Amino acid sequence: PSMEVATESPHGCENTSDTEEDRDSDTDFGPSKLGTKEYWEDAYQKELETFKDMGDVGEIWFGEESMSRVLRWMDRAEIPESAAILDIGTGNGAFLVELAKEGYRNLTGVDYSPASVELSRNVLQAEDLTDISVKEMDFLNCQGELKGFDVCIDKGTFDAISLNPDNAKESKKLYVQALKDALKDKGFFAITSCNWTKEQLLDRFSEGFEFVQELPTPSFQFGGKKGNSVTALIFKRVL
Repeated sequence: PSMEVATESPHGCENTSDTEEDRDSDTDFGPSKLGTKEYWEDAYQKELETFKDMGDVGEIWFGEESMSRVLRWMDRAEIPESAAILDIGTGNGAFLVELAKEGYRNLTGVDYSPASVELSRNVLQAEDLTDISVKEMDFLNCQGELKGFDVCIDKGTFDAISLNPDNAKESKKLYVQALKDALKDKGFFAITSCNWTKEQLLDRFSEGFEFVQELPTPSFQFGGKKGNSVTALIFKRVL
């Protein structure tokens, strides 16, 4: 577990205190560059250049174990290989690659950063996975273009949206609405977060979603308090 904690402390986490107690209120975090499109475009432009030079896909958000955790749940939940799956904020496309390796065929990734989309397409092409759709799209303003998905996966995107310096509160509302629109009735939503506790996420996704289960994540102890650096939850869309 200590190894996993090390791989699951991405630079996108803004919570300075990780215990359940200290992250208990639903107050917004202070504005951060991590909530801006410019930050991510710059970051993925650098990763794109590195990939073209060295073939390195860049950072795996939350570490590889976070992908394995969701894939294990999908296996247990018997998500069919033909299921329509959306990777929200696909970044470098690493999760799409892992999903394809597990046999999932109907995959879509979206990201609002053009450099991310180019990087994802390069990574997928290198893996000979050219039939996966990657779209340059702002999930918060997709105007109903994303519909009919059986599973939506978020690994850090909701965290970044919550740090939007312009309007975090409105962004979170738009996110929930976009997610409702994208998922089929009884479709699943898998979210991995480092900024929000289980209780906060249950509150945020209380309308239109049913809590299914919490996936085990590494816990730690500090100063007599126990907490988790990462929260991973599964919800089901209910109309």
